[in-house]
Amino acid sequence: MQNIPIKTEQGKAIREIFVASPGFVLASFDYSQIDLRSLAVLSGDKKLIEFFKSGGDIHADVASELFGVPKDKIDHEQRRRAKVINFGIIYGMGVLALKANLSRSDLSDRGSSISQAKSGVASRAEAEEFYKKYFETFPGVTKYLEQTKKEARERGYTETLFGRRRYFPGINSGPEYMQKAFERQAANAPIQGTSADIIKIAMIEVDKEIEKRKWREDAHLLLQIHDELLFEIKKEKVEKVIPEIKKIMESVVYPEQDRGVQESIPFPVKSSSGISWGDI
Repeated sequence: MQNIPIKTEQGKAIREIFVASPGFVLASFDYSQIDLRSLAVLSGDKKLIEFFKSGGDIHADVASELFGVPKDKIDHEQRRRAKVINFGIIYGMGVLALKANLSRSDLSDRGSSISQAKSGVASRAEAEEFYKKYFETFPGVTKYLEQTKKEARERGYTETLFGRRRYFPGINSGPEYMQKAFERQAANAPIQGTSADIIKIAMIEVDKEIEKRKWREDAHLLLQIHDELLFEIKKEKVEKVIPEIKKIMESVVYPEQDRGVQESIPFPVKSSSGISWGDI
């Protein structure tokens, strides 16, 4: 179920097959850019935190910084590239992978400068330039990723914001390329792990509230799909239940005091509902 695509026509058609029980609707609750927000909290990068506090479009904000273009002048391609770079940082994407994801076969202009945002990335050097600019713009992220790798080598594990550990027994042994791969995984693990912790805690807190309000017959969780929860909710209870679930998910408290978190940022949730999964 987690692998059914959402953006393709085929995926949408498949999702139309899944419908709510008679008298119910399906309701989706989706965290907005949860991994990037986890990175901001973990790294404490002031500029990234400020972007999220301002409530703007994070990809447009980053594009403006990387390309030196006013935010209101950012075009679709510039934003797309910033999005690729943002997620490349989180997922430990190497330079060659970044180059491949930034390149577009339907783009004819082939500039050599990062400022030429409409051009396809034609070389490894250009992809390296994008990463260099990103890390200069967000020094807190750079410091955090390097510190996380260092601690993983020293301790053999990393921790999420909630203290859950992932071990990397091969990070100090084996071929160098394998050690580097473990380093990338170690840098990524606390980010996605923190996001996973948040949604698990949200599931528990929502279930507690459903029990407390005696909503067992009115609302129940069907699926957890990455950073999204899918519920089935009785039609006459929708106006009460949806805002409450959204509020609870947005109120998950991470352990600021004992985990070194300097500033908190919002973790907004987008909700939508419909008779079929494809309507959402």
